Amino acid sequence: MSVSPMTLTSRYTEIPDLADDIPSLREIRHHIHQHPELAFEELQTAALVAEKLADWGWQVTRGVGETGVVGTLKVGEGARSIGLRADMDALPIVEQTGKPYASATHGKMHACGHDGHTTMLLGAARHLARTRRFSGTVHLYFQPAEERSVPSGAQKMIADGLFDRFPCDAVFGAHNHPGMPPGTFLFRKGAFTAAGDMVTITIEGVGGHAARPHLTVDPVVVASSVVMALQTIVSRNVDPSQPAVVTVGSLHAGTANNVISNSAKLELSVRSFSEDVRALLKRRIAELVQAQATSYGATAIVAYVGGHPAVVNTDAETEFATRVARELVGEENVVANADILMG
Repeated sequence: MSVSPMTLTSRYTEIPDLADDIPSLREIRHHIHQHPELAFEELQTAALVAEKLADWGWQVTRGVGETGVVGTLKVGEGARSIGLRADMDALPIVEQTGKPYASATHGKMHACGHDGHTTMLLGAARHLARTRRFSGTVHLYFQPAEERSVPSGAQKMIADGLFDRFPCDAVFGAHNHPGMPPGTFLFRKGAFTAAGDMVTITIEGVGGHAARPHLTVDPVVVASSVVMALQTIVSRNVDPSQPAVVTVGSLHAGTANNVISNSAKLELSVRSFSEDVRALLKRRIAELVQAQATSYGATAIVAYVGGHPAVVNTDAETEFATRVARELVGEENVVANADILMG
């Protein structure tokens, strides 16, 4: 069953005052979307978050992990504490949506929905501060640099003592999922989203004139061979029952049509769930790249940057969140055992 935005809004009217917040939250989201900031540059976004939290009575700590923000609200004498998390950074993408609130900064865009995530958590902050219907402590973790692999905003916040300074019994987070009907919630116990690693491959050949290829070692040909060879890792080396992805997202070489360049550069996204598969992917990428380069008389440098491990949801907290979602939007709009997500 699909839920229209109007139906969704009517459901939210069952939560006191929340429906009245939607217009102002929409304005916040549009403002953040219009002013995107990349990893560790989230100064305006962090300032906006801190200002809103302070206005609503939250204790605010800025500069956690450089540009991260933490809001804290304690109500009653309860000893338990939870964390709610959202990310704030944008991507280096040129926006071409034509929306009236499109990015005002060329080359930067909230294309992964972090403007929505930040706004969602601000909406929760306003509601919790207004109603105060809990006993204990809530920490809001506004994370910078989610789109950066190493060091990421999460790593820097943790290194900055996040969970020592703002401890919690459990952390809850959410991510938008384009293509799903509004008001649909997806949950999964255990591993849900894949680990993501980054690889940069540099092919060093011998440049020259395009009319004299026999005097060169063409790095474009080598890079093309590498791309094709990499496709065999998942299809022939990884157990078919184990999810894995090796994607060449970028390949650059040369500046002119009649010149064979000296080098080529490839950038990969590598995703997996199992640590054994993760190690296999790393090993086979290095082996195949070196083999292809050697066979053409070129050399290759492989820089493998390990990202974060897979997201693994604990059973009890997942069951709790699923139950709350069912109460909010109905059983028909909750998927309790969603498919795993590679990214």
